[in-house]
Amino acid sequence: MATLARTLHLVSRVRPSTVLSIVPRAAAVGCLHTTSLQEHRAVSRVVQPAVDKTSWCSSSVRDYSSKPPLTLDLIQQRVLLVLKLYDKINPEKLSVESHFMQDLGLDSLDHVEVIMAMEDEFGFEIPDADAEKLLRPADIIRYVADKEDIYD
Repeated sequence: MATLARTLHLVSRVRPSTVLSIVPRAAAVGCLHTTSLQEHRAVSRVVQPAVDKTSWCSSSVRDYSSKPPLTLDLIQQRVLLVLKLYDKINPEKLSVESHFMQDLGLDSLDHVEVIMAMEDEFGFEIPDADAEKLLRPADIIRYVADKEDIYD
């Protein structure tokens, strides 16, 4: 019975759909050491504790996001910050109009890494066809602003 209690404690931290897929396989292999079919069914029915819905939906103000709205200036600051933190770019040479290959000395692999960093920063994927055209920070700023419908 101690094994069952330990299993219930561990399984309670997992999503119910995961539990239902793990428990039968674990019991079949003998990992759960259940002594009866009733214990096996008890373990299979374990679900996460109910979430207190009043804590997150009782607000009278709709808060869609805690992030400030994007502006061209904010996009520029974030793009330049990501580029300054990239170890292969000299921050002293970096400007909005710097060309990644000609001015900053990056190669094609570095360019791909920069594009991936921008995808992580802004939370959307940049298709390869568009990424090939983004050769300066100004191009990235304009692309992000167009994608987010920000016009100045």
